[in-house]
Amino acid sequence: MTSPASPAPAPGDYTDIRVGDWIDRYAPAPIRPYLRLARLDRPIGTWLLLFPGWWSIALAGAGPLPDLWMMALFGIGAVVMRGAGCTVNDILDRDFDAMVERTRTRPIPSGQVSVKQALAFLVFQLLIGLAILAQFNGLTIGLGVLSLVLVFTYPLMKRITWWPQAFLGLTFNWGALMGWTAVRGELEWPALALYAAGIVWTLGYDTIYAHQDKEDDARIGVKSTALRLGDQSKIWIYGFYTLTFVGIGIAGRLAGLGGLYLPLLSLAALQLSWQVATWNPDDQTDCLTKFKSNRWFGWLVLAAILAGKV
Repeated sequence: MTSPASPAPAPGDYTDIRVGDWIDRYAPAPIRPYLRLARLDRPIGTWLLLFPGWWSIALAGAGPLPDLWMMALFGIGAVVMRGAGCTVNDILDRDFDAMVERTRTRPIPSGQVSVKQALAFLVFQLLIGLAILAQFNGLTIGLGVLSLVLVFTYPLMKRITWWPQAFLGLTFNWGALMGWTAVRGELEWPALALYAAGIVWTLGYDTIYAHQDKEDDARIGVKSTALRLGDQSKIWIYGFYTLTFVGIGIAGRLAGLGGLYLPLLSLAALQLSWQVATWNPDDQTDCLTKFKSNRWFGWLVLAAILAGKV
């Protein structure tokens, strides 16, 4: 598949395409738009999708260390399924993306990839995801297949509700359920508590992210929690993050964690507090920086779980 060269952003544009990155330097020209379509140039979304699964695998394990092979499979699966979700999102949102400063240079609205090519790429990604999913037990396979309902419907939510970030939370934290069933073969309360905590975590970080586009979204009629909560966003995000801390704490206690679990989890809570306290909702660059910093929160929670197993 051949594609036109990636268009350079106009001077002063705020865009999520970084010209001259590793894709431009090392990837063959024909596949560059597909790597960008799968967001391989922006791995933060993969981390945010992966961490709930990793937390759950570590939480469900019998010993102090998680199953590293299972962690690796979840890692590959997160890369592939995050790419598939982004492809679905960009196909459905191509007209909106063309009207938003940050997204108009993406592969589909900029004409680098046609809708038919994107659909073919989507099938390719889903087949890889299916091959990975087949390595797990029946309940985990069933949950994985069920997650596709969320993957394909989430992009539509911004058209019908002010709370699309809640639906992203349902989607992005599904790994908290699958990680537990992959280890234990059944669904239990710690996984459900972790899933609920992940949903409110996503409500917090994706509201921060949505503030990047609030002016364009208001102009074109796209809904988001950034627009719904407006000037009250900081207060709400403090609440979301408080519930995140409480929910993850409950999940650990239900799973029998002790020792350094809560002290290290408190460090993770401080990271969330720092995000909100120093966040400037009207600075697009700061919104993206604070959003990306949630990777450190993910690592701190994982460290707390592992410490609680010792």
